[in-house]
Amino acid sequence: MCSTTALAAGTPFPQPLAEEALPSVAKLPAQWPASWVMLHDFRFMSIVDGRIAVVDTADPVKPLKGLIRASQFANMLSSRERGEIYTAETFYPRLTRGERTDAITIWDMATLEPKGEIVLPGGKRQQSVTYPHLFQFTNGGQWALIANFTPAQSVTVVDLVNRKVLNEIDLPGCAQIYPTGERGFTSLCADGSLFSVTLDANGAAASSKSVAKVQDIDKQALFGTPAMVGKTAWFVSFHGMIQGIDLSGTVAKPLPGMFSVGTAEGGQPEWRPGGWQVINADAAGKLYVLMSPYGKEGSHKDGGSEVWVVDPVKKVRTMRIALQGQTVAIGLTREDKPMLIAARADAVVDVYDATTGTFVRTLGATAAANPILVQNP
Repeated sequence: MCSTTALAAGTPFPQPLAEEALPSVAKLPAQWPASWVMLHDFRFMSIVDGRIAVVDTADPVKPLKGLIRASQFANMLSSRERGEIYTAETFYPRLTRGERTDAITIWDMATLEPKGEIVLPGGKRQQSVTYPHLFQFTNGGQWALIANFTPAQSVTVVDLVNRKVLNEIDLPGCAQIYPTGERGFTSLCADGSLFSVTLDANGAAASSKSVAKVQDIDKQALFGTPAMVGKTAWFVSFHGMIQGIDLSGTVAKPLPGMFSVGTAEGGQPEWRPGGWQVINADAAGKLYVLMSPYGKEGSHKDGGSEVWVVDPVKKVRTMRIALQGQTVAIGLTREDKPMLIAARADAVVDVYDATTGTFVRTLGATAAANPILVQNP
């Protein structure tokens, strides 16, 4: 009836849309703006379909710029110099069964299309909820280090330039990969020590050394993901103590003077760090720690409602930033005036002025269902 009435009244129909050529694929800029971040979407309801969302935090209308697949407990690195993104992934021919293949997929940053892969031997890549320090660069970004778990622990050394596996380093009783010196790495060990390895030109272990009693596992266990300021890794403990570790030499060197992020009234029962990515740093070296007033034994992954800003040189808290919702991961943009990016448990991503702590905008729920890491390209 409506159509007949419209015709009788002489109402014109809208013009049809112009034909669109297919396929229609846009390219991203060769150099991504400093406001862009990558959100690692673990996708807990469909782990085989994990993703990396490329997001412009300065665009409140269309923040999502692209997606990269990151399958089956994947980890991710990016190289602005080579214009490449790397995902360490696992595949099965029948999706969840069949012969396992571990590989590094190489993606073009302009097209987000795969441009190659490096197959990893042994089906031993560590599969766990994503930590950034299971997949790291060394040797000036020419090599990648990948954590293995069978449950024996080891690290595979991969030449990204020549697309080949170089070596495997045994790592009994230790975990995580923190690039150390020019060509090496350090790991945290179950007895509270550090273990540093120097690699030779072939990617084999040239030397190694343990540093005892770096952390008290029972009383001041450290979160495994630190904030990096140059070659210094700043770790925060479950109870809010900060420990710096100098990674500039061939052997990691704990810095003296562990200090507190501060205290505050209103804890129920007390303020503690909590979340998945609980500490990060800006270009000026300030530390940002995700805090919850509901801190107790076992709350270290629950997320937080505030970010406390800490000056590690003066060892004092300088600001508290109230968040819009329960947040599980925090990051900082590379802008001259950095923005604090808060990925919430409900998948909403919020943006704050890191200098003043002011809420700037919400990006809403982007394409990431479970954003648990905020990483800079």
